[in-house]
Amino acid sequence: MGAKPEQIQRYREVVAEFPVEDLPPLEIAYWLIKPRTLVRGTWDEPKEAAAWLGERLTEHAFRFACEAQRDTAHLALLVNSSVDKLSWGGDVSLSFYLERPSYLSVALVTCSPNLAHPELACPVLA
Repeated sequence: MGAKPEQIQRYREVVAEFPVEDLPPLEIAYWLIKPRTLVRGTWDEPKEAAAWLGERLTEHAFRFACEAQRDTAHLALLVNSSVDKLSWGGDVSLSFYLERPSYLSVALVTCSPNLAHPELACPVLA
């Protein structure tokens, strides 16, 4: 059976919207095709990027739906492990359900080049 016309139309809409929407992609590297307006920062060193990540986690931790994820030791472990992963060129993606119907998604994407998709260019902030 083939796709229905409305399914084809919806697919076309999603393909057109994806690059400009702030919804997290299925593959972390595809953040690199999103608009620069969605980039919150660039860093030359993994520790700098991890520090930013730690600030975001601390900023939202009081709203994490899972109390165990609010633990400062747990958050420190996430930040420290992100330094290790970024150091060898890996990407970091963390997501948390928040109290009240909300969801936090934070990603650190390596580039120059990205290991998963070396063809994707790094964003340049003005």
